[in-house]
Amino acid sequence: MSPNPFPHVGIVYHSGFGHTATLADAVAEGARRGGAQVRLLPVEALTPADWDTVDAADALIFGTPTYMGNVSAGFQAFAEQTGRRCMEGAWRDKIAAGFTNSGAKSGDKMAALISLSVFAAQHHMHWVSLGLGAGWNSARGSEHDLNRLGFWLGAGTQTDVDADPDQVHPADVATCEHLGHRVAVVTGQFKAGRAATAAA
Repeated sequence: MSPNPFPHVGIVYHSGFGHTATLADAVAEGARRGGAQVRLLPVEALTPADWDTVDAADALIFGTPTYMGNVSAGFQAFAEQTGRRCMEGAWRDKIAAGFTNSGAKSGDKMAALISLSVFAAQHHMHWVSLGLGAGWNSARGSEHDLNRLGFWLGAGTQTDVDADPDQVHPADVATCEHLGHRVAVVTGQFKAGRAATAAA
């Protein structure tokens, strides 16, 4: 049996000014390197076919800007549309993870990541952490370290509010690539374990 049975990963995100979209692309690149088939799914443009893709995915990685210390209104609107799926357990035992971006170095991004993880828990999903130690926390550290802002629950990134989407910090792009790769590998392992259990 293949150790990675080609997991299907959906990246479900809202982007207000393009920065989160840039990071979603990085998550997608990392997931593809991890052997996953990936779909980018901006929440404001979901079609009925896109909803089918979300429901069929093995893993969902949620992305949102942090606005006013929480997820964006656009992402929350998406979340509230999943109420029936939540009640029916439609996403039970899928893999989940998350990333967020704000203009401030802290910006209360942890509150947004907690909101994403609670949303996943309400859907009975399995949350995957970032899986990195903190970067940029010693005299030898650098703003170019992975996880330069020191988040563990998911990827927390920072982009100046007057920066263009192509000016997202390279370390944050690399951190999001790491998250996508990690989720793809974990999801592949999870699928392989399920297949082995079913065969036994």
